[in-house]
Amino acid sequence: MTTSHLEAVRRQDFARSSLRELRTSGRVPAVVYGAQTESIPVHVDAKELIRVSRTGRSEFFDLKVEGGETIPVLIKDIQQRAGQVVHADFQKVLKNKPLRVKVPLQLEGTPEGTKIGGILQIQATELEVEGLPADLPAAITVDVTSLGTGDKLLAADVKLPDGITLIASPEELLASIVLPRVVDEDLLTSDEAQETGEVVAEGETPAE
Repeated sequence: MTTSHLEAVRRQDFARSSLRELRTSGRVPAVVYGAQTESIPVHVDAKELIRVSRTGRSEFFDLKVEGGETIPVLIKDIQQRAGQVVHADFQKVLKNKPLRVKVPLQLEGTPEGTKIGGILQIQATELEVEGLPADLPAAITVDVTSLGTGDKLLAADVKLPDGITLIASPEELLASIVLPRVVDEDLLTSDEAQETGEVVAEGETPAE
């Protein structure tokens, strides 16, 4: 596994004006913390932070602090204001200790139910799992091709990578295929007409 990295510089000035200057220059103030670890205030390049944030929510990466140590971290939180990243929290991880994280779900394929008027309703976009930092995937891909109308995708139905354990409830609803109300009414009318036809066929021919 190739680990991404992000360069960081320790913050020395904590005045509000200093924070504004950092953000104006394309830097993002951040904090590194972890169990039994003293918090480390740093700042990082905004563009590089966005780059690693595409996977850093569930995959650890190395935060290389200038003049100091290299720290394996996860992105715990990113704060935005008016579309701009203004602060980030990095969580220090231990490579031999399992982590619980929410991994993004990527649904692929065209559900069979949508080919006859059904609609794919997505109830969850993340799945809570546990695993060693090196085993945590950036995303979990789920093939929904076989889902028909009325079918549901539950957390228990998701095939997880080796070394990953499901933490979310197995009964958690992730997605389903439903029929629009107007389609339901049309089918009901069709079913009623068919039942009426069957009754007439079994009884006497109605008088004209």
